[in-house]
Amino acid sequence: MGEYNAPLKDMRFVLNHVIGLDELNSMEAFAHAESDVVDAVLEEASKLATNVLSPLNKAGDLAGTSVTDGVVKSPEGWSDAYKQFAEGGWNGVSGPEDYDGGAMPQAVTLATVEMWNSSNMAFALCPLLTQGAIESLIAHGTDEQKETYLQKLVTGEWTATMNLTESHAGSDVGALRTKAEPADDGSWRIKGQKIFITYGEHEMADNIIHLVLARTPGSPAGTKGISLFIVPKFLVNEDGSLGARNDLKCVSVEEKIGIHASPTCVMSYGDNDECVGYLIGGENKGMACMFTMMNNARLNVGLQGLAIAERAYQQSVEYALDRKQGRAIGAEKGESSSIVKHADVRRNLMSMRSQIEAMRCLVYLNGAALDKGHNHPDEDVRKEAMGLAELLTPLSKAWCTDLGVELSSTAVQIHGGMGFIEETGVGQYYRDARILPIYEGTNGIQALDLIGRKLSMQGGEPVRKLMTEMEELSHQMNSSDDEDLQGISRHLGVAVTALKDATDWMYTNAPNDPNSAPAGATPYLRMFATTVGGYLMAKSAVKAKELLGAADADTKFLNSKVTTARYFAAQILPQVAALLGPVTEGPELLFAIDEDDLVA
Repeated sequence: MGEYNAPLKDMRFVLNHVIGLDELNSMEAFAHAESDVVDAVLEEASKLATNVLSPLNKAGDLAGTSVTDGVVKSPEGWSDAYKQFAEGGWNGVSGPEDYDGGAMPQAVTLATVEMWNSSNMAFALCPLLTQGAIESLIAHGTDEQKETYLQKLVTGEWTATMNLTESHAGSDVGALRTKAEPADDGSWRIKGQKIFITYGEHEMADNIIHLVLARTPGSPAGTKGISLFIVPKFLVNEDGSLGARNDLKCVSVEEKIGIHASPTCVMSYGDNDECVGYLIGGENKGMACMFTMMNNARLNVGLQGLAIAERAYQQSVEYALDRKQGRAIGAEKGESSSIVKHADVRRNLMSMRSQIEAMRCLVYLNGAALDKGHNHPDEDVRKEAMGLAELLTPLSKAWCTDLGVELSSTAVQIHGGMGFIEETGVGQYYRDARILPIYEGTNGIQALDLIGRKLSMQGGEPVRKLMTEMEELSHQMNSSDDEDLQGISRHLGVAVTALKDATDWMYTNAPNDPNSAPAGATPYLRMFATTVGGYLMAKSAVKAKELLGAADADTKFLNSKVTTARYFAAQILPQVAALLGPVTEGPELLFAIDEDDLVA
């Protein structure tokens, strides 16, 4: 199969015509992010993704990683690829200019990160965690900490990790046992073990900066008593040079069903009671600091769902065009047809394509909302944008990662029996995708976050505003004289009405029974995200229709955009109304069978 090809046309369309790049570069912080500059950035990123990262993807999956005496060996070519990545400035596309970053909008950076993950998700996990650490340091680090670590992290000379999970605690972060004891010099001594640490040890960078959650003496129980510590692999001297190796090591590397080339480490801190850490953000403020990193990771993990689905789709189209099997309806007798001519294969491909385009709109919009929330000169606009960003984050993370699994499974189906054979490589996407709904907060947790926090934040204003915008677009499209837009609007209107009914039910019933809202939380998130996806596809169709009137219009591409939006509206959006029942059914049936009777 061929290598990955970045969908640059669609990326540019979403940036320019759906999320509004011109609005972003009208702000002083992003004045340099003009359309031609962004085009050049995306073009160069696509070259690295296609020519360097993509060819390593399958080989890395086959080779995997190993650890001997605490030293992790990456697959062949990995270190050279990372060197090219860092030297090209790709680690710091959105980093602050003061620390040698490119200061690009998050929305633009997400397009480059999509390319890294489509071409080689196991590789892309390393810089993904570094980005979150950069944001935590910017938000919570002292001037000295920023001076010591930020520039090296932004440039990619050093990488970073996020250390939350412990074997006995899982998602219950408040149950962690890792300890931090104060030392006489103002530093701390860290002792404990963490699991599932992505790129916890590797040889690609000179230093690894671990952000570790731990408990200080006398701290309150649960999440209130957690603090965050900077724990470098190598201590940093006052002149910025690397000093002694810290008292930490990789004990083992997990054997996983996917992302084989990404070392998922069990890390041990303070085996000799000499692990040096530095408090960041204040004692017992660890969760606030970590959530800065976590929210960045959740959006980027949602992007991974989009990215893996895009790669699986590209290979599926290539296979469907090439593979001949059976005779399509209307084909000459005795002629074997490409499977792309069969209706069910075409249905699978269109379902993949339409949902991928909707995911891209959602994730990029989420990034643009963060850009405005942090940088717009008007305080009211910043507040409104940040409310939208926080509302969209659980949708981006959960919906896109669920679809990453579902659509990579569809890709296996399109390949038929050959999809179940490792030789074709499509099975790797399915295996790699399966982690996405689990890490950085399981999708069940995202659904609980949506109903428990996001629906009520700012008095519910972000939800009301988004609902109103979706409803108004549906009315505008229905009032047009274009039959395509009218058809999309009818399906969108039904979906928005069902979502509003489900939301009203959540507001009304959640206070009455503590299990009512959680029982319907997961299908509700699916309703919400699918409706927003349909809304954004509708916006795409409206803009594509406008652009078709230009003399230099890319007619083929724009007509495909309209058709794909129509498909999403007719085939995907009707699922929203069907989910209203499961959302509002309540918890009774979930607990009707005694837990002991669940055993077969």
